[in-house]
Amino acid sequence: MTDVLEIHDQQIGLGESRTVDLPVAQLYTDAPMTMPVRVLRGRKPGPTLFLSAAIHGDELNGVEIIRRVLRLPGLKSLRGTLLAVPVVNVHGFLRHSRYLPDRRDLNRSFPGSETGSVAARLAHLFLEEVVARSDVGIDLHTGAIHRPNYPQIRANLSNPETANLARAFGAPLILDSPPVEGTLRDYTTQQDIPVLLYESGEALRFDETAIRIGVAGVRSVMRELGMLPTSRSPKRRAQKQPIIADSSSWVRAPRSGVLRTLVPLGAWVEPGQALAVVADPFGESETTLSAPRSGVVIGRLCLPLVHEGDAVMHIARVDGGREGEALSGSVAEMEGLPPEPRIV
Repeated sequence: MTDVLEIHDQQIGLGESRTVDLPVAQLYTDAPMTMPVRVLRGRKPGPTLFLSAAIHGDELNGVEIIRRVLRLPGLKSLRGTLLAVPVVNVHGFLRHSRYLPDRRDLNRSFPGSETGSVAARLAHLFLEEVVARSDVGIDLHTGAIHRPNYPQIRANLSNPETANLARAFGAPLILDSPPVEGTLRDYTTQQDIPVLLYESGEALRFDETAIRIGVAGVRSVMRELGMLPTSRSPKRRAQKQPIIADSSSWVRAPRSGVLRTLVPLGAWVEPGQALAVVADPFGESETTLSAPRSGVVIGRLCLPLVHEGDAVMHIARVDGGREGEALSGSVAEMEGLPPEPRIV
């Protein structure tokens, strides 16, 4: 940790806080568009952590998670540096869209380039100004529209530091998964920068439970890194161990029609168990969608209309198996967290 952090055209010393506007593009009107980065620097040395949200512009839970993290009273005792970017994909965020104006997915465009497409330039800017200055990162996501995700961390657990931070986050489930080519996590894995990807909830919606788990998780990781003081509260309960899944796959609609799902997110399912029923609108015929294997439902379609082949249920495979009650219980405990951060 250096005494002076240089980001874009600004220098920020120890103990200082500032919002830096990174220039993204000029709009058609010639007005500038910027990516705001909130920089918080502790008075004492420590690691640099980046928090990013809305890489997909319609994924909003992470924006609220970062807002609440920035209100944590414990930040008064911050060690190291926090780089908070609540809206990375500013273009998509303003248009309520997952994508950029060039129809590219920003999270398939890393590492990008300084002279490439809109997506490539934005990816390059974020890496050069934020990620390159960080030791660790947490990237906040949700499921797509009509496809909520169960609270989970996705990480490469073969890296011991990443595995330790993934467990410290405290989400009820960890999916041990290699990164997809072109994603932020693909780039940071190659650069040996530990990054956790938090998935929970649905695009264009706030999910209070997902947000509370996310705030608590970021705070826990910062404590694990020594950036925040540990809790001395005698009422603090022991953290449950997360479920570890080693792979996942989608179960698809066997026909077109009206969908009725039968199991919730977080449910443990067994091979052959009925997951959903697809029927015609007249009630004359229906087809049952069954689980091909045991596992945990970590994502599902909530739109009750499907075409044949649509992804309906996302099931994560868990070695050794776990009962669904253990999963739902860990989420229920986290729902007891206050909606606004009133604890340090």
